Amino acid sequence: MKAFHTLAWFTIEACMVYVLYSGIRGRSDRRAGLAAAVVATETLIFAANGFHCPLTGLAKSLGDDTGSVTDIFLPKWFAKNLPAIHAPLIVFAAGVHWRNHRSAERTQQSNSTSP
Repeated sequence: MKAFHTLAWFTIEACMVYVLYSGIRGRSDRRAGLAAAVVATETLIFAANGFHCPLTGLAKSLGDDTGSVTDIFLPKWFAKNLPAIHAPLIVFAAGVHWRNHRSAERTQQSNSTSP
């Protein structure tokens, strides 16, 4: 369970890093959209599950008394605070990509009105 949770976490984090990187670099492309969809899906699932990891029930059914899945290969304080760390990053990434989108729209409009 620990290895599976770590793999899931790493995949989602890699997507989050790519969304941030591509946004800062001004590349709001299809790959960034796909990575953002992974992050958004994970966020929606997390929120729909009462802001608890959806793997908690699975961990309990496999014998963990607490259902804790924060035992991934991370420092305990970091694993416990992932939602508080992620929320500002998601807002920042959305803002950067929104800025990129608006900038591209303005460039396209000015190019279409040029003689």
